[in-house]
Amino acid sequence: MQALGLCPLEMRQIIESEFLPLRCECLEEEGNTLMIRIHNPDTGQVDLSVSGIAHERFSSSRAILQLVGELRDELCHKQMPHAKAS
Repeated sequence: MQALGLCPLEMRQIIESEFLPLRCECLEEEGNTLMIRIHNPDTGQVDLSVSGIAHERFSSSRAILQLVGELRDELCHKQMPHAKAS
């Protein structure tokens, strides 16, 4: 993953830090993709796991923030499945 001139470790640290104080893991998968897991801070269980994220998604800082926003939205919907949209 060579997005924005960052090495894979730097990219993972950026994504993981965006979810603090939650525990977020970015794991390299086969096929040049990434898996992101977000853990419940109280139980340690995985609240959200998304795999198959293509490294091409990390072409700009805006793209990284868009992905983080999408993951936050998905995490929120999983935590409150019966909430009505207003």
